[in-house]
Amino acid sequence: MGILEGRALSKRFGGRLAVDDVDFDLEDGEILGLIGPNGAGKTTLFNLISGAITPDSGAIAFEGKSVGGLAPHRLCRLGIARTFQKAKNFPGLSVYDNVLTSAQFGKKGRSDAAAREMTERTIEFVGLGPFLGKSVTDLPLAGQKRLEVARALATAPRVLLLDEVMAGLNPSEVGGAMELIAMINESGVAVIMIEHVMKAIMGVCGRVMVLHHGQKLAEGAPEDISRNPAVIEVYLGGRRA
Repeated sequence: MGILEGRALSKRFGGRLAVDDVDFDLEDGEILGLIGPNGAGKTTLFNLISGAITPDSGAIAFEGKSVGGLAPHRLCRLGIARTFQKAKNFPGLSVYDNVLTSAQFGKKGRSDAAAREMTERTIEFVGLGPFLGKSVTDLPLAGQKRLEVARALATAPRVLLLDEVMAGLNPSEVGGAMELIAMINESGVAVIMIEHVMKAIMGVCGRVMVLHHGQKLAEGAPEDISRNPAVIEVYLGGRRA
């Protein structure tokens, strides 16, 4: 049994099926890549998993228990954290206070001392130690994305959903982000990552799932997905390595 499972998930917005009868599984300790054209339903699937929206039909289970329809804060405290396509850090707070906020409120019952310890440890882990007292507005794009990852990690998740964490980064920054994701996974966190940077998908994911028009088009090892004719036709094209 996977740590996170979805069965027959569907979500409609007006007359459009954004997610259409999708099944997925995430194994404990796995990095699962989620790819597909813009509008394929990837972020909608993340919104369903994280509780931002509720499915019209289907079921979601986390650690064997049904969690479909739970509020985002409850899912976070159970162990499911996420990032967004555009970082949603608190611009009026320092790097330290951004992460402290997550450490304090993302895990019920954590003491102030434990939250501060988690904050300092997490900031160092993601490589933002030199910016600890800086304002969010002082961070470059790569730093803002790392800060959002730090805020998610400060809640002590079992599953981390990364939504295009490498968008807009240069090749060197992409390499650093890949290293960070590998470190997160090695620390015991299972990851699902939406990404258009195929170097990252091929380099860190053990398995890849492809969505197209809200439906699962293909699933398998990265090298198999990169050779799949249907995936090449609708998505990879010139992206194919």
